[in-house]
Amino acid sequence: MDIRGSICALVTPFAADGSLDLAAFGRLLDHQLDGGTQALVVAGSTGEAHMLESEEFDRLLAFAVERVAGRVPVIAGTGEAGTSKTVATTRRAHALGADAALVVVPYYVRPTQEGLYRHYLEVAEHGGLPLLLYNVPSRTGCDLLPQTVARLRGHPGILGIKEARSDRERISALAELVLPDFVYLSGDDASAGEAMLAGAAGTVSVVANLVPRAFRALCDAAIGGDQEAAGRCHAVLEPLVQALNCAPNPIAVKAGLPPLGLGLALPRLPLVELNDGPDRARLHQALSSLASLATVAG
Repeated sequence: MDIRGSICALVTPFAADGSLDLAAFGRLLDHQLDGGTQALVVAGSTGEAHMLESEEFDRLLAFAVERVAGRVPVIAGTGEAGTSKTVATTRRAHALGADAALVVVPYYVRPTQEGLYRHYLEVAEHGGLPLLLYNVPSRTGCDLLPQTVARLRGHPGILGIKEARSDRERISALAELVLPDFVYLSGDDASAGEAMLAGAAGTVSVVANLVPRAFRALCDAAIGGDQEAAGRCHAVLEPLVQALNCAPNPIAVKAGLPPLGLGLALPRLPLVELNDGPDRARLHQALSSLASLATVAG
């Protein structure tokens, strides 16, 4: 399976009454496919996976699989704090038609490196789907170290890793672990260009929800080794990327949905909507500027 390039970590749109807004989700999926996104993550952390009921997870994933119809890989976020729950969720995702699973490091429980190693082996061997490891210490309280990734990368059921740490030392360490059948994907929009120029095969992006075409251009340039073009793409995207840092993900990216006709700005508690004020104005200004640039370029 070829999972690389511009990959969107999809938000989950909710209606005013708090229910799933599948009509908006359909528009978001079409927006991604029209913009050149090369794979889609459903029910990841950006998709508020841990706020979804089991039945909602099933409906959301089944809807995406049907709508995408094999045009790009659909990756389900199936990571849980416990190994048995992760295996069970991964099996459900397989039954619903997902192509792969994105499995976050178990959160809150803070396992040892040996525990992480055994956790991922168990899911790879019994979950029924090929896996992408997902390391995001700022959310989980636990860091999957490169040495442990090196132990896991030879398993035929493990496709690669999404690494959200953006320091140069980690980027370099993960780039050294790349194999023909094991990819390193960036999980940080701000350092995505740097990571892909260093050897990452793509990026799982939040900002791509709003501007898939512009993010695809960055990925194409950086993966192709064109440092100058990647720098230009990064400069175009940077104001929007910075604007999205004003609140915990996905609060800010959801505030960018209404101007694009892609849904309401509502997350689920304990997350709350981005207030009207300077942060929202800055976000909308960045979106407007990108839209103007796209119009001029067209």
